[in-house]
Amino acid sequence: MIIKHKLLIMRIGILTAGGDCPGLNAAIRAVVRCASADDVEVLGIRNGYLGLFENEVTPLTRSVVTGILPRGGTILGTSRFNPTKDENCLAKFVENWKLHRLDGLIVVGGEGSLSAARDLWQKHQLPLVGIPKTIDNDICGTDFTFGFDTAVSIVTDAIDRLHSTAESHHRVMVVEVMGRHTGWIAAYGGIAGGADVVLVPEHPFRISRVCDLLGGRKKDGRAFSIVVVAEDAHPHPDEDFLTEEQTNAIYRHNRLGGIGEALAAEIERCTDIQTRVTKLGYVQRGGSPTAFDRILATRFGIKAYEMVRAGHWGQMAALRGNRIISIPLTDAVGELKRLDEEIYRIAEVFFG
Repeated sequence: MIIKHKLLIMRIGILTAGGDCPGLNAAIRAVVRCASADDVEVLGIRNGYLGLFENEVTPLTRSVVTGILPRGGTILGTSRFNPTKDENCLAKFVENWKLHRLDGLIVVGGEGSLSAARDLWQKHQLPLVGIPKTIDNDICGTDFTFGFDTAVSIVTDAIDRLHSTAESHHRVMVVEVMGRHTGWIAAYGGIAGGADVVLVPEHPFRISRVCDLLGGRKKDGRAFSIVVVAEDAHPHPDEDFLTEEQTNAIYRHNRLGGIGEALAAEIERCTDIQTRVTKLGYVQRGGSPTAFDRILATRFGIKAYEMVRAGHWGQMAALRGNRIISIPLTDAVGELKRLDEEIYRIAEVFFG
């Protein structure tokens, strides 16, 4: 249900929270350009929710956002601070909100940051709206989040480059990509890059099948292969080759990573094919956003501003087909959007 508050909007805030991703500056720019046309003041909250807690805000004008469209990262900075986790933090957060006389707040964030936004709206009646961003594309209610397309483009480029060295040296190249709990980047990047095997969190993998596929390619005269693995992909319990120490190191809650190294070692042991690993890591989050992400972030920013002006609090901008709509934050968070099974079936067509 959309709640409408008939307010005279004079000053709004905007913050970027959680992990950075390409397109954040495009969203900020869109909000500021819309607001300036209506003589509405925009305050940039620095370093996510932390900025309002620490009273670090800055005016955003047309001149400030000039030229930021193609820039990666966020001019406002970001953090994973959540003001709803502590009553004292929340009290200070609300105090500074009132100090700056904010009529509303636009939160640009991923699943965690938008969950905090939902709680601030539902439990504390703070007027805010959300914009979904994450390279993982794991937010429900929207077909795509901005940042995802850029990350996939980076992964695809990396796979293209690794093909030549893999073929030259007759190697298996394991490419570890980001993907906490979901395999969107791995699947899209693997399909676009022509990977021979794609491993995702939604489908625990059997190392025997992986090695059979790679061994089959070698027998057929294709002595090189590309394996794309999401950082949260797990071996099937029936064929778990990881030690307890490896498992604890790879699947840490606060920082995933390392399955690529373990997988490469096991592939080489089982197939006797020389295997190397490339971990793309934070490279996937950096650099200039693609045209798709610039446009999507811009459209989200405009929609968010329209929701603020209309008093449609507790909503999030979302892409459905080719339309930008608003949906309740409660529909967008609480669970992750898992990889579409059809997409994974497409990837499987090209295994081996």
